[in-house]
Amino acid sequence: MTDETAVPPEAPSRPPWLRKRTLWFLALCAMGGVLVYLTFTVQSTVGASYTVHFRVGLAIGLALAAFVCEYFDSSLGMGYGTTLTPLLIILGFPVRDIVPAVMFSQMVAGFAAGAAHHTIGNVTFNRRSHDFHVMLALASCSLIGGAVAVVFTSRVQEQYLRVWVGCLILAIGLFMLATRRRPPAPFSWGRMVALGLLASFNKGSTGGGYGPLVMGGQILAGVQAKRAVGITALGEALTCLIYLGISMAVGHLPLWRLALPLLAGALLSVPLAAYTVKLMPPRTLRGAIAYVTLFLGTLALVKVLLLSK
Repeated sequence: MTDETAVPPEAPSRPPWLRKRTLWFLALCAMGGVLVYLTFTVQSTVGASYTVHFRVGLAIGLALAAFVCEYFDSSLGMGYGTTLTPLLIILGFPVRDIVPAVMFSQMVAGFAAGAAHHTIGNVTFNRRSHDFHVMLALASCSLIGGAVAVVFTSRVQEQYLRVWVGCLILAIGLFMLATRRRPPAPFSWGRMVALGLLASFNKGSTGGGYGPLVMGGQILAGVQAKRAVGITALGEALTCLIYLGISMAVGHLPLWRLALPLLAGALLSVPLAAYTVKLMPPRTLRGAIAYVTLFLGTLALVKVLLLSK
């Protein structure tokens, strides 16, 4: 006699991240369409006029853009300045106003993100931990890289500075794609110091480029992804603090009507981003950020080289 046990019908298997990937793809396509529209239709005087006449609608839009970019940054360790800077360039804001405003907002949001990652257990920042020593080494490089960046941006014409930003962001996107699937290498302090110097110079000269280099370098050096995100968040906040101190010492203050909306949006995203690190595998989002970075760098160059009058 056969003992047959009723087996309930098996639920159709659904890959756990399939829907999220689909939503991310649709969201990125929508974002790309909006950016193409802004690139070819928005006059370059929009940002410049906002620096003189405050507009509530544009301020809310800036806060929303900062929310999205900081969410990516605090959950991936990259993406805030790298994506927000070319977006602001497309809107016509001067680079010399963009960089201090982005740095100020990310400084405050970065300290908040570092505290959130430490509290939730993604990283450990006590004085004897390896995480703290790596973060401190990266932040110390900012003294040199940030000082060189302040001199660089003050002596280069605006048009050339915009081209430099676009080319650098394209290179960062290619770097992220090239290093996405490499196996980890043995940890090297020399490699971390070199990356810290280059990343802090990029951050000080363009407002972005810190996270992609430092995150990629840490992962290639064998640092766990979750820890690398927290280390990058706090190290980048210290880099922004050092840069702003140097910049303000020579008389370059942030444009507050640009910096404060960015700060408001960035801060609101921090708790959600810290929780995301615990739940979502970063590979999918990191790849998306790489493609978005390439896309934004291309649009920034198109805006400067082909559409500017």
